[in-house]
Amino acid sequence: MGLAQTDALHFDSFEEFLEFEKHSEIRYEFHNGEVFAMAGTTIVHNLLVGRMRDLIREKFEPKGCYTLTESVKLQAIKDYYYPYPDVMLTCHELDKQERYIIKNPLLIVEVLSKSTADGDKSFKWQRYRKIDSLQHYILVSQYEVLIEVFSRTSQPETWLYRSFDSLTDEIRLDDIDFTLSVGAVYEGIRLAQPEENE
Repeated sequence: MGLAQTDALHFDSFEEFLEFEKHSEIRYEFHNGEVFAMAGTTIVHNLLVGRMRDLIREKFEPKGCYTLTESVKLQAIKDYYYPYPDVMLTCHELDKQERYIIKNPLLIVEVLSKSTADGDKSFKWQRYRKIDSLQHYILVSQYEVLIEVFSRTSQPETWLYRSFDSLTDEIRLDDIDFTLSVGAVYEGIRLAQPEENE
């Protein structure tokens, strides 16, 4: 999900922002006291988010896990950074008791847009990787067959990077017993063309 190119609003605390957001029809990402309105996305972006949600949900919902999409906030850094990831998977019991915010994601997916790709790969990734519960960060291109996966290793602060660009590729996440078919992700979806204003 992209951020609207508008002036940011400023709040003295995250609690003040939450009170504001209760009365707003617009969703905002919160970062260090500033909030940015969420922009709309392409149809292809929406289809890929839905596909990833469905493939993850099919595997993990029977295990009592939650698969959540763009309208649920993530506590990436307490009181400092709260984005809306495209897809999150959580199996944590404390998250199941929350009302608005996920704090212990197991897996996060972002579908890349021209306007958000750099941020998803740098700004967001640098913050997401600090979440203790996170095991996998997946980036899905809407312009080409390409899925990039960052997976936590047993070494502190060390992540394994892999990329998959063939419809026949199978992405194995052995630690959570999940295999994702690249072909299943893109099946029936016509890839987008980058637009100047996207």
